[in-house]
Amino acid sequence: MTAAEMNSIVFTKKKSWGDSASIGLTSTEMGTIVAKGVQMAFQSGQQRVPVLRGIDWEIKNGDVQLLMGPSGSGKTTLLSILAGLMTPAVGSVYLLGEDITKMSRSKLARFRQQNIGFIFQNFNLFPALTAAENIEVVLNIKGIRGKKARYQAQALLEQVGVGLQANQRPRDLSGGQKQRVAIARALAGNPKLIMADEPTASLDSHSGHTVIQLLRQLAKEGGCTVLIVTHDPRILDIADRVAYLEDGILTEKRVTEKRM
Repeated sequence: MTAAEMNSIVFTKKKSWGDSASIGLTSTEMGTIVAKGVQMAFQSGQQRVPVLRGIDWEIKNGDVQLLMGPSGSGKTTLLSILAGLMTPAVGSVYLLGEDITKMSRSKLARFRQQNIGFIFQNFNLFPALTAAENIEVVLNIKGIRGKKARYQAQALLEQVGVGLQANQRPRDLSGGQKQRVAIARALAGNPKLIMADEPTASLDSHSGHTVIQLLRQLAKEGGCTVLIVTHDPRILDIADRVAYLEDGILTEKRVTEKRM
């Protein structure tokens, strides 16, 4: 990290949540994403290895939040818990004011489908489908079908700058183009939350920074909250806030420089 980047970031005291913190609060009052006392451990032989040690965290509505830390620090585990893909051993997670740790599997699956867009490190595009069809699949799941789905898929691809590649399959796209399609897919159906796991890991520095800047712009325009797990210090400048996870402990920082 450069000196300029260090100077643009200040430490902020992490808020602790008591058992009654969420009672009667709306998602706006309590943050779009809230973790309360989240703990997780994994078994390694005879030992139980703690990964997350009582994480208390609030991500405000509309923020672009980075989660950074060394390999093996538990970043992807925390992201999976916040996305409802894993259940914490201890603690609660609130998304949009709802306690997802108390939801049934079927209700949680519906909640994710309607409210969360995902972006993956290796794009996870269906190789046999065109760029447009990859987006239409998500729209179909959300109940948008036929001409309306085709129109929205094309509009999203044009929004991210790959409208001309709508009928191309992933094998015919560059890495940057694939990630643009992945961003369009994540935005399909106007989710309130976008969660990304190492979205620049497979891209060169220029392509990575460009697509994340694009994600920030579109998310801000659409009122989305974005959580990005990353090792990449080159995208620090797109964040509203940066949190660091190490040894199961989360330290939050706030980026003070105003960004568009």
